[in-house]
Amino acid sequence: MAELKTKRNEGDVNAFIASVENEIRRRDAAAIKETMTRLTGEQPQMWGGSIVGYGTYTYTSGAGKESTWFKIGFSPRKQALTLYIMNGFKDYEGLLSSLGNHSLGKSCLYIKNLEDVDAKVLEQLITNSLAHIDAAIEKGFEGTMPI
Repeated sequence: MAELKTKRNEGDVNAFIASVENEIRRRDAAAIKETMTRLTGEQPQMWGGSIVGYGTYTYTSGAGKESTWFKIGFSPRKQALTLYIMNGFKDYEGLLSSLGNHSLGKSCLYIKNLEDVDAKVLEQLITNSLAHIDAAIEKGFEGTMPI
C-alpha cells in the first residue's frame, strides 16, 4: 500500500494563507482559520503544501495500515474554499439545506465565498463533525477511518 503523501509538517500557516493569490480565497481562509481555531481549541498545522488541519487522530485503513490524519481542516483551492468534514454529510441534510451556496464531495464542503453561507450553520457543521470524530476516537473507530 502506498504511503500517504499529505503529512503534517512545520510549514507556516499564516505565510501559506498570505500567499494565496485570490483575494476572496485569502480572506475566507483567514476567517475560517480563526473560526476553526476557536471551535477546536487547537492550533492550525500545515498538512502537505496546501491543507490546514486541526487536531489529529490515528486510524487503520481497510488494508490494515495505521495512519494519522487531522480531525478537521481546510484548503483555499483555486475553485473554492474546501472544508474537510471527516465524517461526510449523511447526517447533515437539515444543516446543509440552511447553509447557503455550496457544493459537496464525499467529505469535502466547497464554498466559493464565505459571504454566501450562513456563518452560524457553518459553525454548527464544524462543531458536529468534531463531536463525531471525538466520539469515534473514544470508541476506537472499530478499526477503520470514521467516514
